[in-house]
Amino acid sequence: MTRRPPGRGVVAVHSQRSGQQGSGVLLTDDTVLTCAHVLEAGFSAWASVPGRRDRVLCRVVWSDQQLDAALLQAPESLIPGTVTTLNTTTVRLGTIATERPLPDCEIVGFPRVQRYDEGRRLESDQYTGTVLPLAGLIRRTMVLELDRASVTERDDGASPLAGLSGAPVFAGSGLLGIVKEVPRGRGHQRVECVPLSAIVAGSGFTGAFVAATGGLPPALTAHTRHTSEDSPYEEEYAEALGAAYRRTKVFGLDELGRRASEWDLDTAYLSLEAATAKESGRAPVPQRVDDLLATRPRVLLRGDAGAGKTTLVWWLAAHAAAGTLGPNLAELNGLVPFVVPLRSLRARGAGFPSPAELPAAAGLVVDAAPAGWAGRVLAAGRGLLLVDGLDEVPPEDREAAHAWLSGLLARHPRTRCVATVRPLAVEPDWLGAEHFEELTLLPMRDQDVEAFVSAWHDAARLDGEDPEALRSLERDLLQQFRHNPSLSELARTPLLCAVICALHRLREGFLPETRWALYDSALQMLLGARDDRRRIDAPDGIRMSVEEHRQLLQRLAAWLVRGGQTEFTREQALHQLGRVLPGMPRVQAQGTTADVLTHLLNRSGLLQERTDDVFQFAHRTFQDFLAAKEFVEDDLLSELLRHAHEQQWHDVLLLAAGHCSRRELPALVEGLLAAGSVTRKRDVKTTLYVLAALCAQHAAWLSETLHGRVRKAVTSVVPPLNREQVTQLARLGEYVLPLLPEPGGNPRSAGKVVELISSIGGARALPPAEAYARAGLAEAIALHWEQFPTEEFADRVLSHLPPEGSLFLSRRDQLAVLGRLPQRRIAVAGGFSPAELVEGLGGRTLRDLTLAADPSLTGLDVLRHLDVRGLRYLSVQFCANLTDLRALTGLGALEELFLCSVPAGRPALEAVSGAPALRQLRLRDPQLDDGRLDLSPLHAVPGLNVIVSGVPRKNVLGRTAFGDRLLLEP
Repeated sequence: MTRRPPGRGVVAVHSQRSGQQGSGVLLTDDTVLTCAHVLEAGFSAWASVPGRRDRVLCRVVWSDQQLDAALLQAPESLIPGTVTTLNTTTVRLGTIATERPLPDCEIVGFPRVQRYDEGRRLESDQYTGTVLPLAGLIRRTMVLELDRASVTERDDGASPLAGLSGAPVFAGSGLLGIVKEVPRGRGHQRVECVPLSAIVAGSGFTGAFVAATGGLPPALTAHTRHTSEDSPYEEEYAEALGAAYRRTKVFGLDELGRRASEWDLDTAYLSLEAATAKESGRAPVPQRVDDLLATRPRVLLRGDAGAGKTTLVWWLAAHAAAGTLGPNLAELNGLVPFVVPLRSLRARGAGFPSPAELPAAAGLVVDAAPAGWAGRVLAAGRGLLLVDGLDEVPPEDREAAHAWLSGLLARHPRTRCVATVRPLAVEPDWLGAEHFEELTLLPMRDQDVEAFVSAWHDAARLDGEDPEALRSLERDLLQQFRHNPSLSELARTPLLCAVICALHRLREGFLPETRWALYDSALQMLLGARDDRRRIDAPDGIRMSVEEHRQLLQRLAAWLVRGGQTEFTREQALHQLGRVLPGMPRVQAQGTTADVLTHLLNRSGLLQERTDDVFQFAHRTFQDFLAAKEFVEDDLLSELLRHAHEQQWHDVLLLAAGHCSRRELPALVEGLLAAGSVTRKRDVKTTLYVLAALCAQHAAWLSETLHGRVRKAVTSVVPPLNREQVTQLARLGEYVLPLLPEPGGNPRSAGKVVELISSIGGARALPPAEAYARAGLAEAIALHWEQFPTEEFADRVLSHLPPEGSLFLSRRDQLAVLGRLPQRRIAVAGGFSPAELVEGLGGRTLRDLTLAADPSLTGLDVLRHLDVRGLRYLSVQFCANLTDLRALTGLGALEELFLCSVPAGRPALEAVSGAPALRQLRLRDPQLDDGRLDLSPLHAVPGLNVIVSGVPRKNVLGRTAFGDRLLLEP
């Protein structure tokens, strides 16, 4: 963690009544856990913290005399040199999950025997021992046997360990409980403690903790085994993760110097949006991906090349290890991340890692882990498995990858996991049996692009360039994005946005217009032109032209593509370059093969060292681009086409089109058409025909006959039959619109055509959207309003929506035109203020209302200012700051209520019970103070059916009264 309390968070606690002294431990920077008897039934107590001269008066916010535990809250941070922020725990809370003795435990506190200067000065002391789980089982007491007797008994009979009451008991970095007494007759070698599990389960503790800290309910980590080496190693491992993943290179800034090119992830990380699978009849609500991860223990994250998948993995690893994730992801703080970069493992020739091999999988600069450490972490449920690049595994090995991952998680079911993959590399629900939820990274919105551009130019300014010139370039680029839709569409991933920023700066405002031209210009910028501009002659003793750089790199890239890998060792690179250099005598004469490799690593800007002696291209897309050039130049289109059915070759095939001559491009297009015609798999056929059409778009000239064959082939797979085919055809954009069937055909295929039209969007898609809206599919198209020009869509499509149809809106310009539409079923997602909602939704009698992903809502008072007399359905989802649901009381017509990721404590459900006509309540992932859902306030609602998901059955109280009217989902 970035902010460690001194002395492991131990605090001296003094009764305000008699001055009696005990000990305590910081749970957050301003809350202290101690024993109740130390306080002598007082309502406040003094706390003294090492490093602070002053004592701080704390109030008692919870106390349980029977347990002998109390929680204090200070008016300020007790950690020296800090101020209180939104609190997260400064220690990891634990519980014992074994009946075997647990050695190497530690007590830290302020015993009487450590007082100096006639008792005026306190000094902490440390004791080691073994927790005996069965010794206090019946009394719900945790017993610890010290490794050796501490001191002899005092003359007055008092224990020399007096003052330890409330002292923390640690197993490694986990807090297991607090000391409450030293029993007589044991030679002061046995200590009895209050276990954390009993405290957290105690009446009122969790609610008091949440109220005091404003954070999440405390979560307990299970301890089964532990060694004295674990904690020190865990700290070293977390530091190694930070060193490896807290900084990242951003394309186009490396020429400015190390300071600007390496961004701290807090600067570089942009929380992109992602979407889940659609709910029946409703559009998915786009959310920031880190918000979606908060309530999903296992996620398969799909995303295109350059979409930010690896950056997310690095960000999670660095911040989880440091304990610095924000409140939404606070449950991940303190978990131990195991990063498994599958591309690196393949480069090293390694197999899928066993638990013992997980710490070494990422190649961190850290010593070997203590024997069994990773297994102990996983068994305790403290592991965060981050599997990056499942698409890097060859298709023939993907079942082995599936078996490895599912087997590991079956053995350690409490392990959280995020795995990344390209969109179509594995079939839908590939990890469904392992309870993974699938998320898809969405293209950056305009505001995300603007944020990235600003951050890029801020980093450029760090290196001392003319700030005013950079500000002018930034303004010009943002202006170009606003007025050039084609350019703005190219900038929807972080990688391509960075490429555009770099080229815009280099060319002083002039930019290429196609993806292929962007990459070609970027390579021209990096491969030598940079040194020419800086007047650097023969860096590293070697001088190469741009084309010589390309020849070497493209041979290396083609070798990687053939081997299905993206990383390589120094030895492999030397071998490959050694095969090429005899044909390049001018370069060979300037140095050894090792010298040439060093030059490429230092000067190309395209190769980077990932770990010791393991290298990769700066991004896989550049590898594929250069490999495509090699295949075309070496007259190996036939080899490319032999791999046309393999997904990992598709980008290479597409990029090859930009390298083809007028003679070669028809052969590539015809080869893809032929490959598509021989497969019976409709999904594969669609993909290959789409690739053929995309390649044809690169042609300055292509025969009319071949253009016709391409159109005929694409038409043969229209309409799409499933979501995968929709995604593929949407890549063609406006090209596919004239090929769509007229409305009135098969209803199932018509629905997929609507999805395709909506995925393409834009002004050109308005005519077919209008045609299908006239044919009765207006409601399906209306879900995608944001994909089209706002006012034109309202006039031409939404005008065909029946009055009882649903409207989904997420932008202010949509809210502004809502007044001209009569619909009474409205779904609103986004950061609208209550005043904006009242202005936009006022003047209509609402029947069906959804409020989603709106952080500005703290309560539902907006309902009091709308016409909700006929409101029958209400959905409130992902409103992170919502706390007050009292406005639900009195909604006389409300029959169905859906609450997702919002508070569902007793006050909220009491408000729900005030809706007299309510017949169905659905609660998904409710926010609960103590993890328990008490349904008793709903018992008075006659005939109410309740559906609950995301809460363990044992934590649902008052369920018996509902009988079969209660459904508990996983």
